[in-house]
Amino acid sequence: MSRVIVIGCGGVATVAINKCCQHSDVFEELCIASRTVSKCDALAAKLQPTTKTKLSTKQIDANNLTQLIQLFDEFKPDLCMNLGMPYQNLIIMDACLICHVNYLDTAAYEPEDTDDPVWRARYEKRVKEKGFSAYFDYSYQWEYREKFEKAGLIALLGCGFDPGVTQAYVAYAKKHEFDRIDSLDILDCNGGDHGYPFATNFNPEINLREVSAEAAYYENGKWVRVPAMSIKREYNFDGVGQKNMYLLHHEEIESISTIYPEIKRIRFYMTFGDSYITHMNCLQNVGLLSTTPVMYEGREITPIQFLKFLLPDPASLGPRTKGKTNIGCIFTGVKDGKEKKYYIYNVCDHEEAYKETASQAVSYTTGVPAMCGAMMILKGIWTTPGARTVEEYDPDPFIEALDKYGLPKRESYDPVMVD
Repeated sequence: MSRVIVIGCGGVATVAINKCCQHSDVFEELCIASRTVSKCDALAAKLQPTTKTKLSTKQIDANNLTQLIQLFDEFKPDLCMNLGMPYQNLIIMDACLICHVNYLDTAAYEPEDTDDPVWRARYEKRVKEKGFSAYFDYSYQWEYREKFEKAGLIALLGCGFDPGVTQAYVAYAKKHEFDRIDSLDILDCNGGDHGYPFATNFNPEINLREVSAEAAYYENGKWVRVPAMSIKREYNFDGVGQKNMYLLHHEEIESISTIYPEIKRIRFYMTFGDSYITHMNCLQNVGLLSTTPVMYEGREITPIQFLKFLLPDPASLGPRTKGKTNIGCIFTGVKDGKEKKYYIYNVCDHEEAYKETASQAVSYTTGVPAMCGAMMILKGIWTTPGARTVEEYDPDPFIEALDKYGLPKRESYDPVMVD
């Protein structure tokens, strides 16, 4: 019998919980825990009549270690799926170690308070030594590797689509298509239209921090830093069409370059429309993307959190969003002494995702891999303990699960390359 706690009840968690409930033979009992327990109750009430999975709910402050330990002690889970905020990764990992629980998340740790002097000192040291300036990185969670190894537990880091599936695609390409990979471009295209002048498809705090930050790519063993949104390309995406895309830093570049040092260049691109770029630049120019608290009428507020309050809830975009996403990896390399190109990707339809899970495709493409990764752990398919990213495990059963449960791969052996 497997017992799972899901922390969070937003769009990604909603998809993952829906998919877990479709596989009651694996997910036999599931506790949905969030700060807003009414959302958990509503989701559980909706799904319970449709599934054999036994659902329960709990109010939890995931920043409170005592509450987490109490919840784990009461429910005794085999796995905790952290589908909330990456700010909370470390404290939830601590609770998992104390209570002997496996762990999974979908994004690398980053701090909520980027002005904290202790964090800032370590951050500045990392920027100087490693050469990239993103607020998120794997170093904090990789420090848990030995602790989870000694405990015989898995901490599966970044098991969404990107990061997550993109890393599995790299492992799959190296296993089946290449003797040596020379270059990798990760392309993330969201061709959906939600009808709002401006909204983010996942948590605005995380999304806007990521997009507005200094960009970076990896080349010849070093990080190359460039101004945010300064490198633009166009690409014709299968199922979507011609779109503008911009080079960003993304966490899987860090793990892939560490695990596959043979790859000479790794870049990450994401598509954005002109309206999104214009709005983001305006918000940044007036200080609304700042994480530094300010005093307003005698009360301290954080600008980007106030902006999050004003923007549409990403979970509300599902019924409005039409179009498709296309996310994948383009490789160059060598197989049997010959140069080769290869493109592996997925196309996901926003409206089809909403019909199945009441969430749009951005949440769907993160929630489905989270469920599949949990399945790999609970079924004993991935067994190597430690705090590890997806590309450290056998990609075949994971990609087979994605093919079967909603995110089938597509392949091209003559893709158009990004210049």
